[in-house]
Amino acid sequence: MKEIIYRLLEPSDSIAEITDLVHRAYAFLADMGLNFWATHQSEDDTASRLSRGKTWLALCRGRIIGTITLANAWETDGCSWYDKEEVTSFGQFAVDPQFQSQGVGSRLLSLAEEGAREAGIAHLALDTAESATHLIDYYRARGYEIVDRVDWEGTNYISVVMSKALLS
Repeated sequence: MKEIIYRLLEPSDSIAEITDLVHRAYAFLADMGLNFWATHQSEDDTASRLSRGKTWLALCRGRIIGTITLANAWETDGCSWYDKEEVTSFGQFAVDPQFQSQGVGSRLLSLAEEGAREAGIAHLALDTAESATHLIDYYRARGYEIVDRVDWEGTNYISVVMSKALLS
């Protein structure tokens, strides 16, 4: 098995490489006809999304193969669940298709969950397409539950908002 290094985003990391990774990871969803922002976001969009929180990367042989961004609590908004003070979200969660189903995404998500716990966040949330049942099943297996539905501007699908209680 190849050695995978997990670390926080550094200023020298390539926004172009992260953008390309996100496009490749979300291509399957585009093939399903879903207009996820991540399927076509620009490098400026990527940089903006990265600036809104704490980002972890997975690297193999110096190449970025995974990413996840834990949003700052004040950057999580847009629906009734996200607007709650005790809720933050994660996004721009992507793993290179060649490394999917090998634990890379699980490790990245665990890092984001731990980062949220350390920040005293009570609930960690995400949103995904209602028709992306494979993703919903993945998050349910990780303890996330559907708490809301949203029709985001710029998408062609209804999203489910899923959340996990982190603090007891």
